[in-house]
Amino acid sequence: MEVVIVPDAVAGGELIAETIAALLTRKPGALLGVATGSTPLPVYEALAAKAASGAVDVSRARICQLDEYVGLPAGHPESYRSVVLREVVRPLGLGEDAFMGPDGAAGDIAAACAEYDRALAEAGGVDLQLLGIGTDGHIGFNEPCSSLASRTRIKTLTRQTRQDNARFFDSPEEVPHHVITQGIGTILEARHLVLLATGEAKAEAVALAVEGPLAAVVPASALQLHPHATVVVDEAAASGLKLAGYFRDTYAAKPDWQAI
Repeated sequence: MEVVIVPDAVAGGELIAETIAALLTRKPGALLGVATGSTPLPVYEALAAKAASGAVDVSRARICQLDEYVGLPAGHPESYRSVVLREVVRPLGLGEDAFMGPDGAAGDIAAACAEYDRALAEAGGVDLQLLGIGTDGHIGFNEPCSSLASRTRIKTLTRQTRQDNARFFDSPEEVPHHVITQGIGTILEARHLVLLATGEAKAEAVALAVEGPLAAVVPASALQLHPHATVVVDEAAASGLKLAGYFRDTYAAKPDWQAI
């Protein structure tokens, strides 16, 4: 696992956007896994700017969803399908045919979960999966004590996660209790995992995920198992790291040819 400490969220977004641009240059049809929420917005804004300027050709890129609320219709403004189309797909100039995600409104949710796992595999697998981290250490919607081998499935959101997400709805009561999420085992199959965390509220979760033991109670600690995982944090989110000095030194001394 590589930990990169950046000055702020904008710098983190630019670094990750550069990494995605380099991937698309090598592999124009790469499958990019995206996360929702406010944290990754600087990544999407920086990538869209690069696409608009002609710095990178995104025309063949494919986008896939990490998770989806259960019970919200696809057209609901806060369904993650709508959010990804609004914040990622359309700003990149892509059509809906470039997008794939689970069906949170399906009559048979278990079957929809299994189908999404199959669809990801049939698409050749995720080349780069962008992740956020919850204040309780969750990734995707794999809440604490999720199996580290879990597959795409339905999960019940914790009270804390529903409170964290209430800002996107008119009232806390409107936040669904259930979601479809890629499992930790599914997430770990992506070729490159990039976790972005910003703000002091994420500092404890970041420290536990990076420097703590591998434990299901901190789902993000599963990144320790991945052969190519990158954690990008701003100064505030890095404030709980005991080895912050070491992480700074290793990144500063990194060979020019070695990307994140």
